[in-house]
Amino acid sequence: MTKKVKLRSLIIGGGFTLLFVVLITRIYWVQVVDGARLVTEVKEKYWSKEKEILPVRGSILDRNGKVLAEDSPAFTLALVPRTIKDNNNQEEIVKGLAAILSASGDPSNVTALEDKIRKRLETKREWTSTEQIEIRNEGWKIDSEKADKINQLVKDLQLKLSEKEKEKKKGKEKAVGIVLLPEIKRFYPAGQLAAHLIGYSNKEDKPVMGIEAQLDSYLKGVKGFLNYEKDRFGVELTGSQSRYQPAVNGSNVQLTIDKNIQFYIESALQKTYDKWHPKSLTAIAVDPKTMEILGIANMPTFNPNKYGETKNQSDFLNHAVASQYEPGSTFKLVTLAAAIEEGMFFPGDTYPSGRIIVADRELHDHNRVGWGRISYLEGLKRSSNVAFVKLGLEKLGTDKLRQYIDKFGFGAKTGIDIAGEVAGRVRMQYAPEYATATYGQGLTTTMIQQTAAYAAIANGGKLMWPHVIKQITNPETGEVVEKYDPKVVRDVVSPETARQVSEYLEQVVSDQQIGTGRRAYIEGYRVAGKTGTANFVLPGHVGYAEGRWMVSFIGYAPLEDPKILVAIMADDPDLGGNYHLGGDVTAPAFKEIVSQSLRKMGVAPSVTREQTSQPTEKASQGKIPDLTNQSLDEAKAAMNKFGISVEPIGQGPKVIAQSPLPGTESGGAQRMYVLMQEGEDVPVPNLSGKSLRDALEVCSFLKVRCQSTGEGYVADQALEGSGEARVLTLQLKSYKELLENPVASKTDKSDKSDKSGKSDQTAKKDSSSAKTTGDSGKSGADKKNTDSVKQNADGGSKKAVSAQP
Repeated sequence: MTKKVKLRSLIIGGGFTLLFVVLITRIYWVQVVDGARLVTEVKEKYWSKEKEILPVRGSILDRNGKVLAEDSPAFTLALVPRTIKDNNNQEEIVKGLAAILSASGDPSNVTALEDKIRKRLETKREWTSTEQIEIRNEGWKIDSEKADKINQLVKDLQLKLSEKEKEKKKGKEKAVGIVLLPEIKRFYPAGQLAAHLIGYSNKEDKPVMGIEAQLDSYLKGVKGFLNYEKDRFGVELTGSQSRYQPAVNGSNVQLTIDKNIQFYIESALQKTYDKWHPKSLTAIAVDPKTMEILGIANMPTFNPNKYGETKNQSDFLNHAVASQYEPGSTFKLVTLAAAIEEGMFFPGDTYPSGRIIVADRELHDHNRVGWGRISYLEGLKRSSNVAFVKLGLEKLGTDKLRQYIDKFGFGAKTGIDIAGEVAGRVRMQYAPEYATATYGQGLTTTMIQQTAAYAAIANGGKLMWPHVIKQITNPETGEVVEKYDPKVVRDVVSPETARQVSEYLEQVVSDQQIGTGRRAYIEGYRVAGKTGTANFVLPGHVGYAEGRWMVSFIGYAPLEDPKILVAIMADDPDLGGNYHLGGDVTAPAFKEIVSQSLRKMGVAPSVTREQTSQPTEKASQGKIPDLTNQSLDEAKAAMNKFGISVEPIGQGPKVIAQSPLPGTESGGAQRMYVLMQEGEDVPVPNLSGKSLRDALEVCSFLKVRCQSTGEGYVADQALEGSGEARVLTLQLKSYKELLENPVASKTDKSDKSDKSGKSDQTAKKDSSSAKTTGDSGKSGADKKNTDSVKQNADGGSKKAVSAQP
């Protein structure tokens, strides 16, 4: 027994000893070997508290500092299922919240939301008193308006509970199980204004499109943190070490757009959209001198505060930079500018309109039959395709035409600071392709490319870099972080050419009889512009859709010092198959936008309707050059730079004499005569519609004795005698008589052509030339009447003009 007791004691003692050794070893390991690591781990998991400090996202502002996007308070709805169950008012809460949170208010949507909330409350059989659930996405980051309605629902429920349980104790309200958790969300004060440009951030604070996504690195800022030690109740421990890193708020982005002009654009587009129902509408307004974008909009649009309600993804597309299309006649600007720059555009020269054959392909004007033989200036006003084929293909040639298309920036991205830009397509190989390109068919462009091209003419010949970001600033200090200044890409034409193009484009608007852009006319302002109507291209470029059109207008004002340029494009408006209505779609919207913008800018009207409706081919200041021994084409090219039309007298290879004489100040002259034929019997040109002073100038130049009967302007002429004994008798009529008797005037002109020894074709050419020139020497009412007679004296009154385009 003694041995057994001793053995048992030894085993038990050994076990305790071994256990003690293990415990001591473990304690040593925990305290000494692994102590530092464990202390750090405990601090991080249980003692340490780190709080994330979110930065304020930078605001997006317009050019005048008006807020377009900013962070604002929001609330997330949370429910306490246990409290709701205890109060036995689940159905009241479900129905009340569904009615408030439903986006559309549609009964079916409300019912679906009720089912969703009810299902969330019944997910578990038992809830603790502290558990909460959120109603996503409808109750996530709701605005103050919905939060106020929910707070009112809470008060109503509390009142009912108090009355029911008779617990009207002052200062104590019974919980109803509805909690609004404070949040921060992105808010767009102007709603849909400039939505495609600004873009939006979703509820996860992730920028999705537009400036929000493009400049996120500037806008988002840098997160901060606060780290400290706490006890088990979350209270900071005395003497604990804390670390604090403040958040860096995001930078503010200031855009070039003007909030007021943006509103004018969207208001005008909405009216156009409601009336013509196009697939889409796009408009861009810029300062043509800097290419700063003053406004940019698309229809249909969306509200970035309610982006989830937009069903069609195409509504988010910014067509101004991301869509390409055949431009149609607005592209004629390039051909016109190139022809003038190369000295090949003579407004008084005539051509047969209607159709033209290029290689084996027939090309035609929009009315197919044309308007007979007309001047190139009239062809511009009527938007004649044939005129531009002859200018671009026959006069400029394919190489020069392509050179100017490239110089104006087509076929390449503009580099605008808006994401998603496409380059367009310019591919020309065969003669018919070059021919159709002269009037904007067979190639594709973007709205921003067209806008930049027109701005290059408006600002005097410089292609500018288009941009919408003005500067990025520090919100605390106001310091400019990055600034975007205007940039010149290249010179495309001379200032003189740009001026002439502008004045010809003014007549497209000011001519209220045949000008295709006449509906863009603004009383008191000189407006230059061009319409465009192009066939709708079928997907895949497999052909054109019959009766469907892309309608556009691009223009700027005031002509003497352009402040604003606006381009508008309507994609497939409802024209009922009548393309003649194209001018009614976009031009009125242009007129509304520009007239409101000019008033907002403080640009006062400067001219009367009579002044803006007359031809404006004003000559630049300078001395008339010596044209002697030059060919007629060389003389025309030389004077075209002055904006002066050259009228030949007689036939011959070289200029023999000229009027005005070399060295004369050009002043406001619009035409001059050059003598091409020697001898005493040089034919006298048709003087119909000219003032007596102008007629006497011609007689003096030809050394013909002149006599007149009546007063006013030349209505008829008769030449008698030969050589130095020739006498020209002029019959004058008042301005009113000429207008009242256009048929007689036309007959008289035919007779005059015969008497002067000229052919019908020559007479028509002279008459057309007279129509495009003016008497700059006159002023006031006399000048106005003279110009009016010149416009109406060519083959009858304005009533004789054929159908409108």
